[in-house]
Parts: sequence; C-alpha cells; structure tokens
Amino acid sequence: MSNLPSSNPVRPDQPLAGKVALVTGGARRVGAAIARIFHEAGANVVVHYQRSSTDAATLIADLNSKRAASAVCLSADLLDTANLAQLPRFAHERFGRLDILVNNASTFYPTPVGEISEAHWNDLLGTNLKAPLFLSQAAAPTLRLSRGLILNIADIHGMRPLRRYPVYVVAKAGLIMLTRSLARELSPQIRVNAIAPGPVMWPADGVADAELQKKIVSRTLLQRSGSALDIARTALFFAAQAPFITGQVMSVDGGRSVAW
Repeated sequence: MSNLPSSNPVRPDQPLAGKVALVTGGARRVGAAIARIFHEAGANVVVHYQRSSTDAATLIADLNSKRAASAVCLSADLLDTANLAQLPRFAHERFGRLDILVNNASTFYPTPVGEISEAHWNDLLGTNLKAPLFLSQAAAPTLRLSRGLILNIADIHGMRPLRRYPVYVVAKAGLIMLTRSLARELSPQIRVNAIAPGPVMWPADGVADAELQKKIVSRTLLQRSGSALDIARTALFFAAQAPFITGQVMSVDGGRSVAW
C-alpha cells in the first residue's frame, strides 16, 4: 500500500477507506468506541492495550469478522518512552501507512493534597501527557507522509479543576496545551486537535456513586450523561470532515462546562 494519500473516490459511508488509525487504550470504553467507528468508516485499525488482552482480542476478532485482515492489536507500556516508536512502526509495517493517531490511553484516580507521591505524578503525567508527546513525535514522520491527524483525548477538567484530582487535571491541562503547540510545530502536514469529554462515562472504580452522578447530571445543560459513542462520533468528525481544523479543543460534555 502506498504511503501517499489515496486518490480513490471517497464513499460517503466509508470516508476513511484506505486509511489507518492507531488508537491507544483502544480495547475498552471510549478507545474501543473510537476504534469501532473508524473501522465502520472504512479504516484499518491498530488497537493498543496494556493489560486488557481479552478485551483487545475480542474487539479485533469482531472487527476482522466484518472485514478480513483489517484490525490488529499490540501490547505496550506507554511509560516505556524508549519503546514508543514501535507502535507507529508496527502500524506502518502491517498496513503500509499511518493516517490517524488517537492518544486516548489514560490513568485516572484521586490524589488529594497531602497524599500525593512522586509515583502518582510520574504515572498520571506519564500516561496522560508524556506518552502522547513522545508517541506523537515518533509517529510524526509517518503522519507527514499521509498529511495525517493527531487526536488527543483530553478532559473538560483540564480547563477547570476537579476537586481531589490535582495531578490528573494538571496532566490534562498539559495535554490541551500540547495539542495547540503540536498543531503549530507539525503544520502544515499534520493536523492536531483534542476532544475534552465531560460526563460521558463514569469511572470504572466506582468513585462516582449514584448520588454524585445525579448531582453532576443536574448541573449539565442537557440534563443527562453522554456515552462513549458521543466521543467516537466527534473523533470521526475530526478524522473525516474537518480538513481545515487544527489546534482546537472541542468539549463534548452536554453543556457541563458552560453551566458550572
């Protein structure tokens, strides 16, 4: 497959046909929704995971049952900066190109002041900010060939702090600035944008109990929570319908950030 952008006519129902997307943390939750919607739009998909091997294998099997040899997965520790280049290299070796990098993988847990350790800092900053930077740098040469896209999954709390999560919000604030900085550094060949989700999926650790969820929804303009599909649809918009948008952060939060 050529490294150059495809010259084939784009089918309306397959706007990403012939393209290749790499999604970090793509085995579950929002990452899996993005992988699925890109695949439905015609892209070949590389799903990164660290520990969710069963979820990754199930997702890849399902995608390949719909279109043979169109999806693969690989495991990597995103904190192992020296080996991050293997991810875009794997995508290129398998499919001959890379068009979209989605920096979705994230760690999220509270770090109240007085209990913050250097390990918390290294983990939260490493996964949410350091890995996207070094992975984007490693992918940039291949993305330049395809005039590709880097899409960072940030958080509305990267723009407004979340109580008891100071290290996490600092990391997401950095990711938002990284998005804007890389948009300048990598232009004109590569677009760089971010999505800042609001209440779309509750934390898997159960810290947001039913009462807290109800409170958050009551302060959201649309009076409901969203879903992973809302983020995936926005990702597809950036990938397929926004060729003149770069350096932007789109909040997908039901109006939560307006109603604070």
